[in-house]
Amino acid sequence: MVMAIVPAYNEGKKIEQVVKDLLLQVDSVVVIDDASTDKTGVHAKRAGAHVLSHRINRGQGAALETGHIYARMMGADYVVHFDGDGQMSAQDIPPALEHLKENNADMLVGSRYLGQATNMPWSKRNILAPLARLVDRIFSGVKLTDSHCGFRVLGQKALGLIHITQDGMAHATQIIALSKQQGLRLVEFPVHITYEHYGQGALGGLKIIKELILGKIMKL
Repeated sequence: MVMAIVPAYNEGKKIEQVVKDLLLQVDSVVVIDDASTDKTGVHAKRAGAHVLSHRINRGQGAALETGHIYARMMGADYVVHFDGDGQMSAQDIPPALEHLKENNADMLVGSRYLGQATNMPWSKRNILAPLARLVDRIFSGVKLTDSHCGFRVLGQKALGLIHITQDGMAHATQIIALSKQQGLRLVEFPVHITYEHYGQGALGGLKIIKELILGKIMKL
């Protein structure tokens, strides 16, 4: 069974179409409504998703881990991390799964920079992206072109071993670090992203670094 895990916060305008597109490519979709103040959960359920709801807004990392717990309970063979804002392409899922299997990999990470990123802001491509790659090398020790792309595919082994404790956006770096710690085989794959609005800015990037540093301290 291939299950899509979709963290969503106030995506009521987009989530219904996202779920419908996903159900053409996967067996089931679970949307984690991270305490939205709109009708994200209602629209997701109407489109055919199973909806899990957080009572308080915890962040994307926490939403993904809630999805992981559900996927483990349901015995999913593969899980696909997929954003709820309508900027990803569900059509990338079948070739990504095939690439994962052909390479006998445990986890696949999508890359906007190997694929196509339409309307990506200049500052994100030329300033934030290189900075993110540097931070990831420092905290995870893994060299990737785009570890902060929200598109990922995890097989059963990775799903069982990767437990996300970074509630916010620092989860993206933590996932890569955990994959190395657990000895998982990791591959990248080109994906398509169409930007309709600007996501993480400079302040968001600094917050991620802060979360990673605090996470390191907590382990001491």
